[in-house]
Parts: sequence; C-alpha cells; structure tokens
Amino acid sequence: MPAPVAIGVAACAGRMGRAILAAAAVAPGCRLAGASQYPGHEAVGRDAAALAGLAPGGIAVTDDATAMLAAVDVAIDFSTPAATMAHLQAARAAGTPLVVGTTGLDAGARRALADAGCAIPVLAAPNMSVGGTLVAELTRRLAGILGEEYDIEVLGRQHRPKVDAPSGTALALARAAAEGRGLDPETIGATPRDGHTGARPPGMIGIATVQGGDMLGEHTVIFAGEGERLELSQRPAHRGVYALGAVRAAVWLAAQPPGLYAMRDVLGLTA
Repeated sequence: MPAPVAIGVAACAGRMGRAILAAAAVAPGCRLAGASQYPGHEAVGRDAAALAGLAPGGIAVTDDATAMLAAVDVAIDFSTPAATMAHLQAARAAGTPLVVGTTGLDAGARRALADAGCAIPVLAAPNMSVGGTLVAELTRRLAGILGEEYDIEVLGRQHRPKVDAPSGTALALARAAAEGRGLDPETIGATPRDGHTGARPPGMIGIATVQGGDMLGEHTVIFAGEGERLELSQRPAHRGVYALGAVRAAVWLAAQPPGLYAMRDVLGLTA
C-alpha cells in the first residue's frame, strides 16, 4: 500500500482553510502534514487539526509558509491573490506541487500559474467540487451545441462576506461558455444593467451577482432561447464539498508531472 500523501494547507485559518484542514485530516490516501498562517495571526502555534474542530493531531500551525511548503508532498492554497503569488514562488523553489483555489486572480496571476506549471505540477480552479466541475463541463458542451440563438446568462448567489464579484466560479462558467462557442474567454465579464441599456447584444455572455445572508456560492447558467429555457445549477450545502474536492485534487496532483491542470483533469473530463 502506498504511503499517504503528505498535505500542507497554506492560509489555513480562514473558513475554507479550516474546512480543508478537516478534510485532509480524515480523507483516505493522505495525511495532514503541515499548515501555515501569516505571522502574527492568533492561529500560529495552535494545533492544526484542533483549529478545524478535530482532536489534536500533533501538527502545529507555523508562520513560515516557505518551510511548510518545502516539508510536504503537495500543498493547498485558498488565500488572497497576493499571498497566492508568494506561495506559488515558494512552492516552485521547493519543487512542491500546489493546488490553488484562490479567486480574484488577474491575467498576470494566471500567467504566473501557467509559467510555474513548466517547473512543478500546479492545479488551479475557482470551484473544486465535483458538481461545480461538471456544471462547467456541461456549460462548455451545451454552449457549442445550442449556438447563438440561445442567450447565455450566469447568475451567482453569494453570502454577505464575499469580497469579490463576480465570483471565480461565475467567471469560470462564463469562460466555459465562451470556449464552447469558440470565443476568447478573456473577453467576458460582468454585465451590469441599469437604465435605458437597449436590447441585449447578440452573442453576449452575461454575468449577474446576488449577494446576501449565508448563500454559499450557488450558481446557475441559463440558456434562454425562443420558446424554451435550459438551466444548469449547483447549490452546495456546505464548504465541505469544496474542501473534499481540493483534497482529492491534491492527492491526484502529487503523482503528476509538471504542468498546469484543472479539476476536469482530476475527473478525467478530457474529451
């Protein structure tokens, strides 16, 4: 039986970080081997498993992300764009595969991920759940099948504390739709409508965001045609689905050669 994959969690004290700590501590085929948080954070020095609400596991949270990244087989990072770029540089220097779930990454950051993929295995995805990955894949395929006579709108529903809009998942779904129609995925974006905006431009891929309460990243892709409407939706019940997906991705990524990967690669959706 192969040894469990040693997983480290960067920026481990946030909502997603704690969910990933919990998943890595109990998921088969891996073990929680490291955790980091920025210097001065109250979580530094605490037991990582206990931070996630589990029995202590003997792994203390460190404020030295570089050392943590060098000591594990693979690391997971759900943080901020600036922190992710620092973690990416440290992971590349250490030769450690890195799973990135950070949202709000600009074109420069995405290029940095691709460049790092020349040296280490990197997996980047704004939505690491199985359901979210399948919705994106179905969106890509349906956009190509249905054609421009069906208007495409992506609706995201987010909880009150969410700091970026549209969400990374909404943008990924819109890019998947653009790819399905042979369009440049970098041309899509938010489409606010206010006032006398005129008719909907042909071929536009729209994105709308609703934010409030505790709505946890619900997303719907609408294909609106004359006489019928098709909808693809994901409604997660808790953050655990993203954490389990991230851990699954990490175990898979640890065995891959250098490259830039996505969750569709983990699920074998390459056709």
